[in-house]
Amino acid sequence: MAAAVAVASGSGTPREEDGTAGETAASQPAAPTSAPGARLSRLPLARVKALVKADPDVTLAGQEAIFILARAAELFVETIAKDAYCCAQQGKRKTLQRRDLDNAIEAVDEFAFLEGTLD
Repeated sequence: MAAAVAVASGSGTPREEDGTAGETAASQPAAPTSAPGARLSRLPLARVKALVKADPDVTLAGQEAIFILARAAELFVETIAKDAYCCAQQGKRKTLQRRDLDNAIEAVDEFAFLEGTLD
């Protein structure tokens, strides 16, 4: 017990009593809540699990792995959409078109593995 107190007080991180409550709450990101309506993933995990199970090489997939795959897919879609939107803005448009995705795939080296997939 004493070791835990020593570690907590000597950690160098600000504690709540070091500053005002408003400053502490504003500087730290909100932790995910376990409220009934709160979702950690925007993609339906059941659909992601079905896609994973469709792969004949996969025998078992834990719930944590399914969540990580869903989150990775969300981040990938967000990244390619932002890059495609930049291409649309260069054409003075706000609506994404297929050619914007094609341009983003050609312009960004990380998307090279997608070349030829949208044909």
